[in-house]
Amino acid sequence: MPLVNKTDARSSVADRTTDAAVRPSVEAAPAGRRSTRAAPADAPRAWSAARLALTAFFAVDGFLFAAWVVRIPDIRAQVHASHSALGLALLCISAGAVATMALVGRLCLRYGSRRVTVASVALLSLAVPLPAHTHSVAALGAVLLLFGIGYGAANVSMNSAAVDLVAELRRPVMPSFHAGYSLGGLLGAAVGGLLAGTLSAAWALALGGALGLVVTALAGAVLLRGGGTTAPAVRAAAPAAVNGRGAGGHTRLLVVLLGLTALCTAYGEGALADWATLHLTDDVHASAGMAAAGYAAFAFAMTAGRVSGTWLSIRIGATRVMLFGGTTAAAGMLVAALVPAVPAVLGGFVLVGLGLANIFPLAIGRAGAAGGPQGVATASALGYAGMLIGPPVIGFLADAVSLPLALTSVAAAAALAGVLALVVGRPARG
Repeated sequence: MPLVNKTDARSSVADRTTDAAVRPSVEAAPAGRRSTRAAPADAPRAWSAARLALTAFFAVDGFLFAAWVVRIPDIRAQVHASHSALGLALLCISAGAVATMALVGRLCLRYGSRRVTVASVALLSLAVPLPAHTHSVAALGAVLLLFGIGYGAANVSMNSAAVDLVAELRRPVMPSFHAGYSLGGLLGAAVGGLLAGTLSAAWALALGGALGLVVTALAGAVLLRGGGTTAPAVRAAAPAAVNGRGAGGHTRLLVVLLGLTALCTAYGEGALADWATLHLTDDVHASAGMAAAGYAAFAFAMTAGRVSGTWLSIRIGATRVMLFGGTTAAAGMLVAALVPAVPAVLGGFVLVGLGLANIFPLAIGRAGAAGGPQGVATASALGYAGMLIGPPVIGFLADAVSLPLALTSVAAAAALAGVLALVVGRPARG
C-alpha cells in the first residue's frame, strides 16, 4: 500500500544501474523467450535467503495493515466516532510515521537497515492489536500514533534494506518486494473478511499481531545472518545521478510537478485505504465481509498493476502508463462513489487500483532522473503529503456533504495526476 511506494524512490539510482545491465541481454533474446544471461556469472543467486526473508517482511507489513483496515468499521462503532473524529484519529497514523522517518534513517545508518527492520516490524506487530482495546477517540488516536511509528519505521527500514539488497544482487528486484507487500495486503484483507463474522476485532487483530511476531522471529533470523549491507556503495553512486544536470528553475519546476503528481496519487491511495470499507458498510449497506472484499479487490488490482508495471512501461512508455492510469482511476472512482450497488463499487475499486498502481513510483523515478537525490526527496515529501491529508480531508468532506461525494475528490485527484503526467512527459517522452 501507499507508504512503501514512497520510500521506494531511494532505490531509483540502483535500479537504473542494474536495469541498464539487464536490458541488453533481454532484448537480445529470441521473441517469446527471455534470456537467462541477465546477470553476471559471479552475481549472487537471484532468490537468496536474504531476499526471501525481506520479501516475507514486506508481505507481513501489508498483511498487518490490511488486517487493521478491514476492522475500521468495528473500531469506529466501538469508540462512537463521527466521520471527522475518525479522520483525525486516522491522521495519527501519518503523524507517527512522519515523526519517525528522519530518526529511522539515522538508525539505519548507525545500526544497519536489517536490524532496524526486525525491530520495527516487531513494534508494528505489538501495536496492531491495541486499537481494539480503546473506547474513546482520544485513546484510539494515541494507539494509532504508536501504530504509525511502527508502520513508518518498518517501511523506511525495509526499503533501505531492499535498496542494499538490490545493489548486492546486481539485479532489478525492487518490484518483487513491493509485489510482496501487495500480496500480503490482499491476503490480510481476504482473511479479515472471512473472519469478520466469526471473530471479534480484538481476537482478529491479536492473531494478526501474533503472526507478525512469528514472521519477525523466523525471517529476522535469516535476514540478520546475511551480514552487512552495501549502503555505502549506494550512497556513493547517488551523486553521479546529479552530474551533468543543472539545478535551474526548469529542473526544480519539473520535480515539483512530479511531486504533485505523486501527491494526487497518494491522496487516493490513503483515502481508499481508510474509507473504502466504511463506504461499503455505511452507504451501500454491504455486510462486513463484503466490505472487506471491497478492500481486497482494490489490493488485488494494485498487485496486478505493480506486477505488470515494468512490462507496460517498456511497451507504451511511462507517460502513457501514468496518463491512462489516472484516467482509469478517475472513472473507476466515480462509479464506485456514485453508483449505490455492491458490484459497481467493487468494479470501481478494481479500476482505481489498476489505475493508481504505477503512477507514484514512476513519478518518483522521473524526479530522481531530473534532480538526483534532492529531486527524489522533494517529490517524495510532496507525495507523502497526499497520504497525510487524504483521510482527514475525506472525513471533513463527508460530514459536510456525504461520504460518496467526498470520495469523488479522489477521482478529481487521479485525473489531475494523469494531466500532470502528460505535462511533464512532453519535454522527454516516457
